[in-house]
Amino acid sequence: MKATIERATLLKSLGHVQSVVERRNTIPILSNVLIEATSEGTLRLMATDLDLQIVEQVAAAVDQPGAITVSAHTLFDIARKLPEGSQVQLAAADGKMQVVAGRARFNLQTLPKDDFPMIAEGELPTKFELAAEILKQLIDKTRFAISTEETRYYLNGIFFHVQDDVLKAAATDGHRLARVTIPRPDGAEGMPDIIVPRKCVGELRKLLDEVDGSVDISLSSTKIRFGLGTAILTSKLIDGTFPDYNRVIPTANDKLLRIDPKSFMEGVDRVATIASEKTRAVKMALDRDKITLSVTSPENGTAAEEVPGDYASSGFEIGFNARYLLDILGQIDGDMVEVHLADAAAPTLIRENDKAPALYVLMPMRV
Repeated sequence: MKATIERATLLKSLGHVQSVVERRNTIPILSNVLIEATSEGTLRLMATDLDLQIVEQVAAAVDQPGAITVSAHTLFDIARKLPEGSQVQLAAADGKMQVVAGRARFNLQTLPKDDFPMIAEGELPTKFELAAEILKQLIDKTRFAISTEETRYYLNGIFFHVQDDVLKAAATDGHRLARVTIPRPDGAEGMPDIIVPRKCVGELRKLLDEVDGSVDISLSSTKIRFGLGTAILTSKLIDGTFPDYNRVIPTANDKLLRIDPKSFMEGVDRVATIASEKTRAVKMALDRDKITLSVTSPENGTAAEEVPGDYASSGFEIGFNARYLLDILGQIDGDMVEVHLADAAAPTLIRENDKAPALYVLMPMRV
């Protein structure tokens, strides 16, 4: 194999593929990126961790077609340190790969391409397109609520499902729930309920920043593939049942607080400065048009701040985890947010208004 490619192009593609590769691997080939030079003048880079696979095609001057695998992180670090604007020559022979750019040359260890594992996609019967901007919104407004608890593996991703004429994306860690609804895309009818894993969501979100138009999505009940211009991301789906989250969305919360999310967020953030790392609890005392945020910390002292809000129901106190509350408020784009409350022990519903595509549920804390 012999090919020449511009450093910036190589670096960008390696940046995409190497982040799929785990730093620690018991199987040596999984630390490698598969590089394939084709006679059509393209370089195909591929990396996998056996659950997630990325393939990217870039233009290159190919003198000799062929394929080889080489350490992904090492090649990425080399490309990063090569001079800007340089042409990088990649040549593989006799179990080694030579990388030459300007006066720098490296000889790297390789492994044969035949040992490189591929994810068998099988049939992907459901196919539809989504605008990159909409897919970004679905991810950004839900992924903060994905659980990191490995024992509840079925919560370690975003749940996508179609109901009537809408596509819903939801994530929860048991303390908070985020759900976004969009009109059902053409082709998504009859789609199976799927849970897209957290790592796939993270890699997809990075790639979406470079996609202008739409993303081709193909899926079955076990695999999903995203076509993102020059890159194709394929992932196994989480094999589990997502809980019926509709049961925790309150419908009878009769106390309504309308408040500016920015001043609310800043107030919570300020008083939470002294909250103990473990509980991060903030108490919210509601009175007619007066909301008092306070924190009491045994080791640091106390803090309180009044924030203006529109509230006309009977007064009461409720506690929240400050970080969870800030995560949700950070997703509100408008200049008004509705907080629907019931009592100090019941889940609280937070949304911009009843027409907003996103809604959030937050469980209270005892304070």
